[in-house]
Amino acid sequence: MTLNLKAKIYNDENAARKHLEAIQWPEGPVCPHCGVINEATALSGKSTRPGVYKCRPCQKPFSVTVGTVFERSHIPLTKWLLATELLTASKKGISSHQLARMLNVTYKTAWFMSHRIREAMAPVAGQEPPLGGDGFVVEADETEIAPSRKTRPRPRAKNLKFVSLVERDGKVRSKRVTGSKGSIASEVRKAIRDNIDEASTLHTDGAQMYEYTLSVANHEAVNHNKEFVRDGEHGEKVHTNTAEGFFSIFKRGLVGTYQHMSEQHLQRYLAEFDFRMNYRARLGYDDDARAVKALEGIVGKRLTYRRTLQAPHA
Repeated sequence: MTLNLKAKIYNDENAARKHLEAIQWPEGPVCPHCGVINEATALSGKSTRPGVYKCRPCQKPFSVTVGTVFERSHIPLTKWLLATELLTASKKGISSHQLARMLNVTYKTAWFMSHRIREAMAPVAGQEPPLGGDGFVVEADETEIAPSRKTRPRPRAKNLKFVSLVERDGKVRSKRVTGSKGSIASEVRKAIRDNIDEASTLHTDGAQMYEYTLSVANHEAVNHNKEFVRDGEHGEKVHTNTAEGFFSIFKRGLVGTYQHMSEQHLQRYLAEFDFRMNYRARLGYDDDARAVKALEGIVGKRLTYRRTLQAPHA
């Protein structure tokens, strides 16, 4: 679906607010203070800004942005919605410099907005169901981000590393890994235990860290020294090509759009690319539906500028 920059939600504050209210409050206003649904009165008057409600049970005022990543923002909602649409629709991301030009804001503002939206894209820890299940294949693979060969070389141990777990024809979940070779292997195994259904079939490459993966029903590996795909014992093709394809999109976004990702913010960028993959067109989501899913995730994730400068919890 083509982005319509003339849509009212990108040009009219009331339309933008009503759009966000429809997404966040399908059954009526929800008080962020006491949680009561549809027991609030819209306030009016010259001294009250549009969109403010007062909860009858707890008598506290609120708006649709309270308790979200948009709370206390002086940026118009129209720009927030447009930024969300642009970030969720751009397959390889959109740089903060480009976002600043398109929204007519400063680079610092665009950078902060981007990270707030990435926070909205990130799943709440512990609330996502495990990947896979009986009859499903999950691929696990790890990769690292190295600097361009044109720049000054650095020890490979300092490269940024992450592991991605990809349910074939389904969702992906990525996690930054750190430390020495031994601790990375431990973190990868923990990611598999914590995020993959035990009834799944796991496909990996021949790395030793996967040899003692005992948390799944079946584990098959492909030896990349002599093959990339082979027939499995249960009839499916054994490979990690789906995970490799995800890495390709991620690294093209890094090289072509972002140029640099610090270890401090890597997990937020992973959440961004995971999100777009999890709500891709092949799974039935167009650009507008994907933006709506991101806006559904803004609740309970208020992010201040100081906290943005800190690394997020994986």
